[in-house]
Amino acid sequence: MDLALSKEDRAFAERMRGFFTTEIPAELRQRLARGEHATRDDVVNTQRTLNEHGLAVPHWPVEWGGQDWTSLQRHLWAEEMTLAHVPQPIVFNTAMVGPVIATFGSQELKERFLPKTASAEIWWSQGFSEPNAGSDLASLKTTAVRDGDDYIVNGQKTWTTLAQYGDWIFCLVRTDPSAQKQRGISFLLIDMRSPGVTVRPIHLIDGGYEVNEVFFEDVRVPADQLVGEENKGWTYAKFLLGNERTSNAGVGMIKNRISRIKRLAGPLLDEPLFRARLTRLEVATTALEVSVLRVLAREASLPPGMPDPVSSVLKLRGSELQQAATELLVDVLGPAALPYRESGDVPDGFAPLPEGARDAMPTYFNWRKASIYAGSNEVQRQIIAKAILKF
Repeated sequence: MDLALSKEDRAFAERMRGFFTTEIPAELRQRLARGEHATRDDVVNTQRTLNEHGLAVPHWPVEWGGQDWTSLQRHLWAEEMTLAHVPQPIVFNTAMVGPVIATFGSQELKERFLPKTASAEIWWSQGFSEPNAGSDLASLKTTAVRDGDDYIVNGQKTWTTLAQYGDWIFCLVRTDPSAQKQRGISFLLIDMRSPGVTVRPIHLIDGGYEVNEVFFEDVRVPADQLVGEENKGWTYAKFLLGNERTSNAGVGMIKNRISRIKRLAGPLLDEPLFRARLTRLEVATTALEVSVLRVLAREASLPPGMPDPVSSVLKLRGSELQQAATELLVDVLGPAALPYRESGDVPDGFAPLPEGARDAMPTYFNWRKASIYAGSNEVQRQIIAKAILKF
């Protein structure tokens, strides 16, 4: 693959950079560059701005707000957005449920949900994992029993990211308990304001509140909110997870972390062992980026809805490098990484915290999850062995 950008692609990247650095408030981008978290309003308002300019869902079909871009252009769009410290569009909307509805949903579901999903009028949550069905997702036990024009849903989901913001949740539910694992699962859209839905927070080791438990107790869901065919949900989930694993490579995030490490390293940059460690991380990140481009270039040759098993390689390697980058930043800061304060305030008489001290350790803890979500790294290795290496 030729890694040199053409004149047209360079101009495209510059156009994206210009938009992100002029249309998205500098104050917001500076806060994120310092390691602060985007609020719900930050994310929603940014996505609406992007959507108004046709930049929220470029990988969707054109009729639903997408752009007729090449895979490389989509990559440049995502990378320039990340490097400019712009809040990402809601991943559950744009990279997960949106493409599933656009590919497998009825025309009625597309018209009802896709415009509001792109504009962030709906914030979607992901209802996949359960207490005893995480990496072995096909063991899920949440049931949906048909009752006239409705399904009655009972069960529990866990590790539901940002469900405290969710308006709707897309769920894998068991509609045929007699079928073997994957064969009896369906993909259902549920209004989180429905009677019988309860959301409870799970507080994490990084001090934040990011994930939740979601309980369903006799929740009545209209049957026309089923995506595709009953008992075909596992097919749609594999399609969704293929998209998620590609985006979960996290190249832009790793690059931002590397840039921060270089700014803070100071004299460490002259130490051979540290320099070698940093160089290995940079080279591996470049290799990952090339692999992402190769997978995206293969998309056109795959049947519609068919996930590329190579995306498991991207998810596996990307999570490893994300964790390596957070660990290296903590090592650079040393003891300064420990005095984390949520407000960022420093008591009188104490020196100001260096850049990075505010979020280095919490991010280190938080990104331990990268090797678990979207299918654990152990599961990815099994997929690679079976689907790619043919073991």
